[in-house]
Amino acid sequence: ELTENMTRRWSFYMDFLPVVVIIGNECIDMGLLTLFKAATLQGMNNHVFIAYAYAVGTSVLLPVTLFTRRSRVVPPISFSIIWKSVLLGALGCTSQILGYIGISYSSPTLASAIGNLIPAFTFMLAVTFRMEKLSAKSRSSNAKVMGSIISIAGAFVLTFYKGPPILQSSYTHISSPIHQPVEFLKSVDSSWAIAGVLLTVDYFMGSIWYILQVKLVL
Repeated sequence: ELTENMTRRWSFYMDFLPVVVIIGNECIDMGLLTLFKAATLQGMNNHVFIAYAYAVGTSVLLPVTLFTRRSRVVPPISFSIIWKSVLLGALGCTSQILGYIGISYSSPTLASAIGNLIPAFTFMLAVTFRMEKLSAKSRSSNAKVMGSIISIAGAFVLTFYKGPPILQSSYTHISSPIHQPVEFLKSVDSSWAIAGVLLTVDYFMGSIWYILQVKLVL
């Protein structure tokens, strides 16, 4: 009985762990976007910020790969693996550049909202590459289709309609350090639609990036 309870708990943890990891990843991602907005308002170039981000990521992840125990045999390095790795790196870097340019035209709030397009784009690409089966009689497929339509419609609304500012303009003239964190949460440019298009392209390329990673691993 004790073994059965431990097995159930382990199964629950394994089912719940991916949800926690995804939520944590989204929080870190939005924190990075907010940090980027704050840095660019202080005069940092977006390309310099990306270079710093990649440098920090490499310094943290490279030692992990050297000391992590591998659970399976690693295939020998071939031209195909190198080409796919270069393609993934170029695609990821390009999407980040487009996304950061879009944030510089808008705000992290818009980027966070349009980020909901990633599941929709990933689902459509998975269906296109026959990694996902689409059936009109399946409740799961219908739910995914409806969710994709709703997320895309919401992204269009956010892109082409910018409502009145919640924060009053009087805050923009206050240079007190207490009010400075509020500044980068607002849009500093009127090109809201351009930012929406750039962010949409960014997240579409991110979806392709996820699909290619699956293809590379498998």
